[in-house]
Amino acid sequence: MEEKPFINPIDPDKVAENPGLLPYAHTLSSGVIRPDDLGKVKSNALLAMEQQTDMQLKQIQEQIQLLFNQAQDIKSRTDISLWIYQAHMGFDPLVGHVYHLYEKEDEKHFLSMVSPGEWGRSKKFKRFVATVRLLADHTWDILKRAEEESDKS
Repeated sequence: MEEKPFINPIDPDKVAENPGLLPYAHTLSSGVIRPDDLGKVKSNALLAMEQQTDMQLKQIQEQIQLLFNQAQDIKSRTDISLWIYQAHMGFDPLVGHVYHLYEKEDEKHFLSMVSPGEWGRSKKFKRFVATVRLLADHTWDILKRAEEESDKS
């Protein structure tokens, strides 16, 4: 009995040696294989990167603003402290006590124990500058500024 050689009726161009490596489904019951949309992947990655860097830049900007505000407060404290130490004082200020700094008509400053609301009609100043407290290291803690007083009006 002579064996006949097997002849495959399927066209050899339509048969794959490794069907699992094909970029598409090779049988009817195979799962659908869709190629990645590289534009979409890159777009999503770019969006995520932009959101992350925007968040970090905003955080740095807030930190810069905080440092700027702190620097302005220090400058303001320094200016008011200089005015206080150049001002006329009819008493020796005590640590921990509250005082009020005023500017007179001649633009010189004076320190008083009398608050702006306690002067009545006998007001002896052109404008109120600040309410301050003497700290133990002989610097001044600013409790209220004139701007805060005018904001309430």
